[in-house]
Amino acid sequence: MEVKTRHSHLIRQEAARLGFSFVGMARVEYMDEEARHLEEWLHRGLHGEMHYMANHFEKRVNPRKLMEGARSVVSLMYNYYTDQEQQDPEAPKLAKYAYGKDYHFVIKHKLKDLLRFISEQIGEVNGRCFVDSAPVLERDWARRAGIGWVGKNTLLIHPKAGSYFFLAELILDLELVYDDPIKDYCGTCRRCIDACPTEAISPDGYWMNGSKCISYLTIELREAIPEEFRGKMENWMFGCDICQEVCPWNRFAEQHEETAFEPHPGLLEMSRRDWEEITEETFRELFRKSAVKRTKYEGLKRNITFLQ
Repeated sequence: MEVKTRHSHLIRQEAARLGFSFVGMARVEYMDEEARHLEEWLHRGLHGEMHYMANHFEKRVNPRKLMEGARSVVSLMYNYYTDQEQQDPEAPKLAKYAYGKDYHFVIKHKLKDLLRFISEQIGEVNGRCFVDSAPVLERDWARRAGIGWVGKNTLLIHPKAGSYFFLAELILDLELVYDDPIKDYCGTCRRCIDACPTEAISPDGYWMNGSKCISYLTIELREAIPEEFRGKMENWMFGCDICQEVCPWNRFAEQHEETAFEPHPGLLEMSRRDWEEITEETFRELFRKSAVKRTKYEGLKRNITFLQ
């Protein structure tokens, strides 16, 4: 078996053992098309107060600026979908990805295990792990690696599994067998565009006005939520799943098998009143190891109050 083929097979096999649902591989190169898209997005001010998106531009579009000698980007998808839901239909809503433990830590640990495996089985390989925590255009690399297309809602969609996935990357100085991008299957569908209550998705799709996105307003925005969004948040207090809930491709979503993503006991039983009266002590207990910690107690209280 050709060396590159054997190495690629070993990485795919171990990634599957570690719980990753899909793996794709792409050759490292300067991301010319993506650079133009990002430049226009920033120029149009669609990043809102996320000023960090304008930082490290060259690193975002050239992995060799992140790791010297980089040759391959291994893109991985980790399922977080659950059919469990909050029991009180009037309770402020939490995006599914935030039900369990913080995915950054859970997946980073698995990536480090995968990198260690590569060094043990293949030899001296330099690599870096990324989970939504560095200037990496993860959706674009996943698209290049053939594990999905970037949909009109700007999320990566897998044709057999939907979009409820965390994305992660390994950048390696190892030559591998590379995958081809797949076609865009959004077609004429515009359910995500029509369903977005704040009109964050452009009329033709594929462009997200970050400053209008409910996830941005409830997580990224540190100031007061602008009054123009009052009555339009559809009761989301942290994140938003609307454009995923309406996407036809998510009919293929399957329950995850990651125990770390199971909700904290009692989280889904919280009533509307429980949330409105939540104390800092309860917040710390519920979200001790959760991504929700990012918004802090004061931020979550701000969001809940804005919904009332």
